[in-house]
Amino acid sequence: MTTFRAAAVQMRSGLSPAANVAAATELVRAATAEGAAYVLTPEMTNVLDTRRARLLAAVAPEENDPSLAAFRRLAAELGIFLHIGSMAIRLAGDKVANRAFVIGPDGVIIARYDKLHMFDVDLGEGESYRESRLFEAGASAIVVRLPFASAGLSICYDVRFPQLYRSLAKAGASLLTIPAAFTRTTGEPHWHVLVRARAIENGAFVIAAAQGGRHEDGRQTYGHSMIVDPWGKVLAELGDDPGFIQAEIDTAASDAARARIPSLSHDRPYEVSVPVSVLALDKAG
Repeated sequence: MTTFRAAAVQMRSGLSPAANVAAATELVRAATAEGAAYVLTPEMTNVLDTRRARLLAAVAPEENDPSLAAFRRLAAELGIFLHIGSMAIRLAGDKVANRAFVIGPDGVIIARYDKLHMFDVDLGEGESYRESRLFEAGASAIVVRLPFASAGLSICYDVRFPQLYRSLAKAGASLLTIPAAFTRTTGEPHWHVLVRARAIENGAFVIAAAQGGRHEDGRQTYGHSMIVDPWGKVLAELGDDPGFIQAEIDTAASDAARARIPSLSHDRPYEVSVPVSVLALDKAG
């Protein structure tokens, strides 16, 4: 099977995991009712909070996290592949994993991925983020083989590291997933360009499920969940309100795009050199 219907759920997660799970469940059910066999939710599906103490109090270890248990039951009930774009999962030592879960139609977790790249940035006008102070970065890239596609996993800020997606595509991924909670500040100028670029340069479908709007903790996210084909065409897109989009995915289109522009097989080894300039030599002399 190479053709399937995929959906991306867009949320506005708040401070209550129970409320967020209820909101996600409603949207996943609606997408499944319209034929989706694979549903992706956004980054921080279970809770979105920038305050350390409050976030730590709201999350639990994976083995007894009630949100994850609820999503496993939901996948089994609906008989779908449910990809929770990420959840905040409590680790030892007051650390948290930003962890994705791919759950099979039997409710079994078939893949996990911890966000590799931490969003440590100063955007100006007082907007600053230091994910590494709370979150434990992952160490492995993951490709999960589903009946209808091989999916490469990533989360949000990862999208700015094209080498990750290149390695996922070379490992067989024809579908790249980018659940996100992109800031409005960076989303407006960068989101569409980055998501479409990852599709085009790898000849892969991209499903990007986002958070959107103003959240309870005051953060504003950009939204604009998208499904993009391997030629860079946007098949579906939302604004910044909660909802879902879906599209028919035929992974044969990825094979066709890669045959037309076989750049994955054209990579060449090279060295980077930085010659000393004549001007620098003159100054040294």
